[in-house]
Amino acid sequence: MGTKGTEIVGLDVKKLVDTLNRALSDEWLAYYQYWVGAKVIKGPMRDAVMAELVQHSIEELSHAELVSNRIVELGGIPVLSTEEWPKLTNCKYEAPSDPKVMAVLAQNIRGEQCAIGVYKALSDLTMGKDHVTYNMAVTIMTQEVQHEEDLQNLVEDIEIMTQMRK
Repeated sequence: MGTKGTEIVGLDVKKLVDTLNRALSDEWLAYYQYWVGAKVIKGPMRDAVMAELVQHSIEELSHAELVSNRIVELGGIPVLSTEEWPKLTNCKYEAPSDPKVMAVLAQNIRGEQCAIGVYKALSDLTMGKDHVTYNMAVTIMTQEVQHEEDLQNLVEDIEIMTQMRK
């Protein structure tokens, strides 16, 4: 990391990198949870839900890119082993063992709610101390909030559709 870039970080950089590696582990697991969920999902509005899950997986991968780039900028090393992801994650991975649409949506809503909390905490930690990480955290948190809303809207649509059939 550049000299001036290091000077402007008003935090313990090693601890910040550790925090970012936890978030990176979350992003990789979220990416996979969305991706595999899109492959196995079954039930009403399957195609619409599948499309949303695929889109979210792409966005989670872009979050992993942002976080890993920031880790490198801070002079750190992104978590190198996939075996470390479950150990470091804040949000845990939930395998879509029940592939029903509503179950998969519920899992991913929980994941998004956890991610919102992670990036809220990261933005609180870096506010006024590390503007680069702060801006990244706010950007990602904004997208996670949108993901939660997208998924909750799908649940609402399915519930309305189910009620209309009765």
